[in-house]
Formats: sequence, structure tokens, C-alpha cells
Amino acid sequence: MADTTFRRAGREDLGGILALLADDDLGRDRESLADEDLPDYRAAFEAIDRDPNQLLAVAADGPDIFGCMQITFIPGLARRGAWRGQIEAVRVAPSRRGDGLGARFLAWAVEQCRARGCRLVQLTSDKQRDRAHDFYRVQGFEASHVGFKLDLSVPPRPAGPRRSPPAHSEG
Repeated sequence: MADTTFRRAGREDLGGILALLADDDLGRDRESLADEDLPDYRAAFEAIDRDPNQLLAVAADGPDIFGCMQITFIPGLARRGAWRGQIEAVRVAPSRRGDGLGARFLAWAVEQCRARGCRLVQLTSDKQRDRAHDFYRVQGFEASHVGFKLDLSVPPRPAGPRRSPPAHSEG
């Protein structure tokens, strides 16, 4: 526990990261540890690793991976041209939950964003992850926005008539 380090992930960490991503109720259905899927994960890792605005990070004790996350540094025009840090795919091994690792790892991630000049850090968490939401609130994050996603891996729905939102009356 005292030897846990937070660092950029290397190729040798990919197996440990994938195991964490697949080791929960939602990940079981979304991720695959099958050999035939590894080339896709390797290609994604290489793309992330090449991109200077990406940081795939791990919490590790030697070769053992106990946490992972991906930080994306996003330039923007909003907020007077502010950069923001986007934290996604946060996982901590069940054996390390409750020992402070998650809080330290998240604080480290926020410092990475601060060091890159970000003025805002945001993260997403699946609506079903109530315990994670409580954890993020304790760490100082606010649930300030509603997010939407469109799964492009499923066939599009047939186009139908568009419905306009109800008119707002000022009266």
C-alpha cells in the first residue's frame, strides 16, 4: 500500500488495465479479455499514448495495477479559452477500495490537470454508479450538468418526424 505510485501507463500495464475495466457489473458486458479483441485494445492504447493531450494513468504497486483512469486535456474557447481536464474510465480494484487509494489517485489526477494549465476538471460516471457519485462529491466535485451519449456501434433508428420542444411562454 505504501509503495503505490501513480504514473503514465506503459504497454506492459495493458493487461492489468483491461482486467480492471472488465471487473465490474457494467464492464463485464462492455469489455472483453478474449485474445481476438486484444489487437483493438493495443491499437487504442497506441493512439492514446501518442496523443500529447491524453494521459492513461495507473496506480501501481510494482507490476500490480490497482487503479486506472484516462485524462484528456481539452482546449476550448468557452470560459475565456480555458483548458479543461476530462477524467474517464476511473477504476480502483475492489481489494483497494476504502483504503484511500481512490482519493489519492483522483487528487494526483487533478494536480496533473493543474500542471497542464487546466482551469476546470470534469468527469463522467455512469448513472448506475451511485457509490462512485458519492465518492466524487466527497472529493469536491459537483453534479452540475447532464450528459448525453449516442452509441454509434448500433444501427441508427429510422428518421421520423422531429418534435420541437414545447414553446416557452413568457407571460
